[in-house]
Amino acid sequence: MTRDHDSQSTQQHFVAADNAVAQTLWGEQNQHLRLVEQLLDLRIGAMGSAIHISGPRKAVALAVSLFTQLEEVTADGYPLSRQDVVRALDLLTTTPGARVADYLLKGAALRGLKRPIQPKSHAQKQYVDAMTLFDVVFGIGPAGTGKTYLAVAMGLSLLKQKKVQRLVLCRPAVEAGEKLGFLPGSLVEKVDPYLRPLYDALYDMADTKAVQDWMAEGVIEVAPLAYMRGRTLNRSFVILDEAQNTTAGQMKMFLTRMGNGSKMVVTGDDTQVDLPDPAQSGLLSASRALGAVQGVAFCRFTAVDVMRHPLVQAIIDAYEAQGPKDEG
Repeated sequence: MTRDHDSQSTQQHFVAADNAVAQTLWGEQNQHLRLVEQLLDLRIGAMGSAIHISGPRKAVALAVSLFTQLEEVTADGYPLSRQDVVRALDLLTTTPGARVADYLLKGAALRGLKRPIQPKSHAQKQYVDAMTLFDVVFGIGPAGTGKTYLAVAMGLSLLKQKKVQRLVLCRPAVEAGEKLGFLPGSLVEKVDPYLRPLYDALYDMADTKAVQDWMAEGVIEVAPLAYMRGRTLNRSFVILDEAQNTTAGQMKMFLTRMGNGSKMVVTGDDTQVDLPDPAQSGLLSASRALGAVQGVAFCRFTAVDVMRHPLVQAIIDAYEAQGPKDEG
């Protein structure tokens, strides 16, 4: 029986540039070190600007690479957080050869918001790049991967830069057929709960009064998909969320609203279709029909890209392992 070379124990030292850099890297009361210890099953001892890392060979090498790259990031004044350490470690684990600075620094191109928004994974970076380069982008994958959040951030950023004149966000409400008649109140009151995630993203990224003013002026519009019919949207950034619950006809209707100087982003999870016949999903039909169309980009996310609580990724993995029979 041969011993796994990667499981052999080893030890290495890492020395930060100075004590100030070390304090940022190690975290308050060494919380970043304790986090890396837990995630990689290592032992890390700190003394001033130096740490001693011991454990399985592969994990030690990964930790050294992590702190080396995070030091490059902090040298530019980036305020390193616990979440940044987790994302950087995920990135180095899933994307060999990746540079953390490309995600924590260069990715902060979505500006003009309350705070710069940057991609945290390889798939998110590809998604942001695609929204910059292509006029129609599909973001497909599980909940919590940042599909809608990054699309809203891009739309607000372009709006602030005056590269578009309007931001339009829409969703199919309740069902793909939008059968809302049984609910009390006006149509706006009926669909408002289903549009709430879009409002949440807006208010998280921009000043509340600015958002309210833009909405009053029609610069930002949040509406059910039914409101898109018969319109031509020029100089607009248009987002269709929860697109798996559109029909093929609704998807075609939406995409053909695109006018001059506009961009469209379609987001959805093709494993969570709520239609009576999931095969009729407009998201699935668009994937089949538009895959080879020039100017259209498809970006796919997996559980690795989940940016919510770490348990969300584990929950997604568990349900995927069970198969579709338990997804009701």
